[in-house]
Amino acid sequence: MTSSEDSLRRLAYLKEMGIQVWQLRRGDVSREKGAAIDAMPPPVAAVGSSPSGTTHSSSLQDWQSLEARVAACDQCDLSQQRSQSVFGVGHRQARWMVIGEAPGADEDRQGEPFVGRAGQLLNLMLQAIGLKRQEVYIANIVKCRPPNNRDPKAEEVAACRPYLKAQIELIQPEVILAVGRVAAHNLLQTNQKVGVLRGQCHRYEETDIPVIVTYHPAYLLRSPQEKRKAWADLLFARQQLGDH
Repeated sequence: MTSSEDSLRRLAYLKEMGIQVWQLRRGDVSREKGAAIDAMPPPVAAVGSSPSGTTHSSSLQDWQSLEARVAACDQCDLSQQRSQSVFGVGHRQARWMVIGEAPGADEDRQGEPFVGRAGQLLNLMLQAIGLKRQEVYIANIVKCRPPNNRDPKAEEVAACRPYLKAQIELIQPEVILAVGRVAAHNLLQTNQKVGVLRGQCHRYEETDIPVIVTYHPAYLLRSPQEKRKAWADLLFARQQLGDH
């Protein structure tokens, strides 16, 4: 695909997301206008297996064991009302890890995170920066659906924390995109608003893994005027990888 075709495709994704795209005037370096087509960085290279072309077989059993533990988990009350646990999905050697809040009704039925309307928007957001859904790893703070889509309780988060921590340790992502307030608060151990946390490069616990905060796609569906900020956050996250 030529760079022109790629630019047109990303332009189409941005329009589908509801983000107006215009041409930057000379000298206009406003970050919020970073969605202009002539200012778009090239897409991130596809994420594949290790340089030798093989996967890390040593972690395969770890993944299998971890997934089995999550499926059988009864450490909190959420396990009593779930249809199934929602472990996570995607490339297990991904450079990008996307972490959301908790499964919703669609996710509870299908056993996969971000499969409803918010998930469709997330897919568009990823595609707009040159990433396919299967090239990233997507997980949630908790693995079971809270009733009525309420925020997960502290004890529920605590019960799931070892599972998410193990996923992060197995993947060793180069950047974590925290989508929404609950994900940001629990990953960063803070109570600051998303609007305050975004635009900064945080770190996950004691590691050097960058954590970039953005709005949850469900919030963007309710507040489409914020989509341009989310687009700026995606570009900022990509900068942390050196993919300008």
